[in-house]
Formats: sequence, C-alpha cells, structure tokens
Amino acid sequence: MSDDLIIRKMTAKDIDRVSRIEEQNFSRPWSREAFETMLNSENALYMVAQTDDKVVGNCGVIVAVDEGDICNVAVDKDYRGRGIGEELVKTVMKTAAEELGVRAFTLEVRSSNAAAIRLYEKIGFVSEGVRPKFYSSPVEDAVIYWKR
Repeated sequence: MSDDLIIRKMTAKDIDRVSRIEEQNFSRPWSREAFETMLNSENALYMVAQTDDKVVGNCGVIVAVDEGDICNVAVDKDYRGRGIGEELVKTVMKTAAEELGVRAFTLEVRSSNAAAIRLYEKIGFVSEGVRPKFYSSPVEDAVIYWKR
C-alpha cells in the first residue's frame, strides 16, 4: 500500500472519477446520478481512497437503523493488490459505526469473485446464505456476508 494513501469522505467533485472506476469494475455500474443521490442522503456514507493525487477507489454503506449494507467497493485496475480495498472497507465500517451507529454490516458478492471473498473473510465477514441469480450480465448467484 502507498504511504500517501488518504481515505476521506467522497465529495461532489469526486463523482466523475468514481463513476469511471465503477465502469472499470462492474458490468452494471451505478450511474453518476445514483452517486449524487447517495452523496446527499443522510442514510449513506461514501468514501474514496486517494493516492498519487487522484482518486483510486471507492466504497459506500447504506444504513437502515443500526445495520449497514456495504456497496460499491471498487479499486482502479492500476492500483489493485496494494491493500486499498481493505483499507477502504475498514475505514467505511469504522466511520459508519462511529458516526451513524451501525453495529452490523452486510454485503453481497458474486460467487465467482474469489479476490473479494478473500478480502471480506479476512476482515471478518461470514457467509450466511446465497441469493440465486442475483446478478445479471452475466447471471450469477450472490453470496451474502455479515459481520455482526
């Protein structure tokens, strides 16, 4: 991981770059408008990782009562394998717990995404089920993870 990695709350000026990272990572990326909506929601927290003077990753959580749904974990393809995703997820969880009262976190991940599954299990998430055919493009099951 880079020594100059900064993880901070996403701002409106980050959305174009976050949208490009989404397009690199997901077959059905969120739109720019979706990020704008989440940025203005009191029930969501989005953070970015910045290094080399540019945004290289993003992660969000949507909160319902005291549970947080982790979403949009993405790292620029040129910066993968440096621990940035792990730092993003941990920082989002810590901030959501401290600022929004989140006590349990959940997420879905494609059953074929071995790298993401390793990351989530390393952080302490436990598989608690499957959502059949949850993803499209291509159709694939989602594994449901929780950290309580």
